[in-house]
Amino acid sequence: MRKGGRKGRLDRPPAARAVRPGMTGGRYRPLSEHEIDRVHQTVLDVLENIGMGTPIPQLQDHALRRGCHLNEHGRLCFPRGLVEDVIAASPKQLSYLGQDPRHDLALGGLAVHAFGGGDAVNMLDVGADKYRPSTLLDVYDLARLVDRLENIHAFSRLVVATEFSDQLECDLNTAYASAAGTAKHTALSFNNASHVQPTLQMLHLMAGGETKFRERPFMHGGGCPVISPLQYGKDNSEVCLESTKFHAPVWIVVAPQAGATAPAALAGALVQAVAEALAGLLLVDMVHPRHPVMIGPWAFISDLRTGSFTGGSGEEALVSAAAVQMINHYGLASSIGAGMTDSKLPDNQAGFEKGIAVALAAHAGCNDVSESAGMLGSLMAASPEALVIDNDMLGAVLRTVRGIEINDETLSYDVIRDIVHGEGHYLRHPQTLRLMRDEYQYPELSDRSAPGDWEAGGSLDIRRRAAGRVRAILSTHYPEYIDPEIDRKIRDRFPIRLPRAAMTAGNSRWSADA
Repeated sequence: MRKGGRKGRLDRPPAARAVRPGMTGGRYRPLSEHEIDRVHQTVLDVLENIGMGTPIPQLQDHALRRGCHLNEHGRLCFPRGLVEDVIAASPKQLSYLGQDPRHDLALGGLAVHAFGGGDAVNMLDVGADKYRPSTLLDVYDLARLVDRLENIHAFSRLVVATEFSDQLECDLNTAYASAAGTAKHTALSFNNASHVQPTLQMLHLMAGGETKFRERPFMHGGGCPVISPLQYGKDNSEVCLESTKFHAPVWIVVAPQAGATAPAALAGALVQAVAEALAGLLLVDMVHPRHPVMIGPWAFISDLRTGSFTGGSGEEALVSAAAVQMINHYGLASSIGAGMTDSKLPDNQAGFEKGIAVALAAHAGCNDVSESAGMLGSLMAASPEALVIDNDMLGAVLRTVRGIEINDETLSYDVIRDIVHGEGHYLRHPQTLRLMRDEYQYPELSDRSAPGDWEAGGSLDIRRRAAGRVRAILSTHYPEYIDPEIDRKIRDRFPIRLPRAAMTAGNSRWSADA
């Protein structure tokens, strides 16, 4: 339930924490400076000589006027000088603003943030061992869950509302359910560019008018404008251009798959992923110069024994971190998919695959570590239990990103001297008490009890503990981020299918005691 209203939410002081959004990464560098330059030069060769197939007319017209040309194969080629000029002129610092300013994020440089997201078509219910098709209620419930998980800094729909046959209704309802469920900034995807304007009209109502939304765009749009290898996709190219109307960054994601739609050599897959991601930047910049763009070179990996996508491999973690390093080299804001485990359940396999990939991306300095929580089955399913487990994992990873502060106080010479000549232990020392909250990160679910206490408590594994945490949140946390009067206007004007009865406590969908 809502407590204290909007002013009450804004007036609460932040609790002392060992981790926070935007801590500085970049210590992990899989590529040397020489290797970065070789990748970069090859990327420029690809864009200048091989070029991009099937550019939409709007892009082609603007690009030709800016010095590009069509080669003998009809492919749009970008001169290397133009590419470097666009990179140099593109905004380097981006903002993702929340409905609540406490969730505002500054992205760029080596600042690290963790996002939910995935667009899965299945859900793994609490305690279940079989998937089911995901629904609009799942979009809403997962948004409410992310709203309460401190180490997931922004939201993108983790699942698709598969019950919709009308794709405009699907896009409208996804945006509505997201805004109703979380005050954190939200990324939207659209099936068609024509769906952007109606969605914006709805968001303007939520914000109190178009001007107020422009002042605080708490959602943004984007998509995957490239069909690998090296070909523009019409629908998503149009969506990305139309998404500039949010007056927020456009999120560009590309997903070439090594061994299938990209070279099997990891270096070649990296080259193609970066080239395609820059092609997305060029798409936006040719038409809307200097519009802020989040760059996502998501190089995917094939299991070459079967040809299927593997999201949890060491190769995926490595090439993703290298892609982050390349975007950092350009000074652009970076996005990468990490946490895309192949495990079908929130188990040990999911834990180690996610931990490795997320840690490498974060330590490489990724601004937007997406897919970082809740996903299972190589992005085929989402799990609320996995979300809360991964929130713990993210806290641990972010603590390692923060590192160790070295200064006269933290080196603790005087403290060591006092304890050695005094009490003989540090438990009651003022430094220990002072640092308890802001030096150490404490998990919500991970078990640190003695074995006997664990047995006395029912010998619960982390998935069962997670189930209790999910039920506790979803049975009580029904935020009211949309004013009731505005909500009535939205429902009168737009085909919102999320029942009001499902958005209030006591509706029997969730019980803390189940």
